[in-house]
Amino acid sequence: MELLMPRFKIALWRAMFLLAAFGLADEVMVPAAADAAPSARDVAVHYADLAAAIYGDAAGQAKLLQERINTFLAAPSPAVLESARTQWKQARIPYLQSEGFRFGSATVDALEPRVNAWPLDEGLIDYVAPAYGTHSDENPLYALNVVATREIRVGARPIDASAIDEKLLRSLQEAEGVQTNVSTGYHAVEFLLWGQPVHGQGPAIGQRPATDYDLAHCSHGNCDRRAAYLRTAAGLLSADLAQMAADWKADGKARNELLGKDDQGALSQILTGLGSLSFGEMAGERMKLGLELHDPEEAQDCFSDNTHNSHYYDEVGIADLWTGRYVADDGRVVQGTSISEYAMASDPAAARGLDAAIANTLVKIKVIKDSADSGRMGYDQMISSGNAAGNKLVQDAMDALVAQTRAIEAVAASLKLQVASNKSDHSSDTLLR
Repeated sequence: MELLMPRFKIALWRAMFLLAAFGLADEVMVPAAADAAPSARDVAVHYADLAAAIYGDAAGQAKLLQERINTFLAAPSPAVLESARTQWKQARIPYLQSEGFRFGSATVDALEPRVNAWPLDEGLIDYVAPAYGTHSDENPLYALNVVATREIRVGARPIDASAIDEKLLRSLQEAEGVQTNVSTGYHAVEFLLWGQPVHGQGPAIGQRPATDYDLAHCSHGNCDRRAAYLRTAAGLLSADLAQMAADWKADGKARNELLGKDDQGALSQILTGLGSLSFGEMAGERMKLGLELHDPEEAQDCFSDNTHNSHYYDEVGIADLWTGRYVADDGRVVQGTSISEYAMASDPAAARGLDAAIANTLVKIKVIKDSADSGRMGYDQMISSGNAAGNKLVQDAMDALVAQTRAIEAVAASLKLQVASNKSDHSSDTLLR
């Protein structure tokens, strides 16, 4: 160890610093010292390898979810429904860690609405409580209830909905140009597994009964069509994630898109993805709106009460992409040349600043996760009106995300890169000012 070079000592300190935030310091593997600075090409190639690994895990977990749902539909029971719900939560973990790839890649962003579009007007899909209402000025299909409707009209176009199949669900996704018409993806499946959240004194969570899918003891009617919808949506989710994974494999569209860029373009794509997820999406769309409106429906995983985990694993994904290290579902560690190493060779102060910002953000969001996991306070309660303590937990996380974004921008400036940190579905750069 006496022969370690100074730059290697810095790299080891940084690895220990970030891994401590994950509670994984005992897993640190000491890499061999290297004389040459990392190349931008090596960074881009490993980034694509990370994407292939993470999306591969997301596709594998979605396939398991599809199988669990098919098992449930074959013999509906509360226990098997709960098993499918548990697998839905498990399937979210690798996908959430992939979201940093989204905003920098046109290929990924084109598929994302099929997979993770949110928020959604759930009345499009199935029955809802009377409080939901029957119409919306913004969405003509707000309360369509395709499960109960065999003939529907989208604008002037009649659609035969007698069979609930892939073609029908694809035709309803963002129908009439309304983003909240979400007919496929994680959140459509989530709604079909949990139902609308019930708001009481505790955390809100859907209470859909297993009998909603029991053809012999059907509750709420149309159990055959509801089962067809859930089966079809689960299959489409699995297929779309398999496509995302394929896009990052050798000669995949997203990989070729990235590696076809020059060094500046590739590095800008990487940091744009991290900055946009951190700022416009997480701090803005997914936290600030809910906190300002005190609206539990603005919690991303509102049907399953899983929003705290979505925030946390999004941030874990930011750390993954920055450090170039991902622990796969099978336990293998995918590790290689990272944007953090490249930044360290150019501007150690800027790189360390982002290290510290990511570690701090992980801590702040982990407080939210721990509070919800323990049952002390659900995320919907944290953003509710009059809950000063809960509001502060979310505000602290938002502040950390904004500081993290500024640190990403500082790294980009040190590398003379142009990045945009305000990309999201519904937000702008002014959202957090």
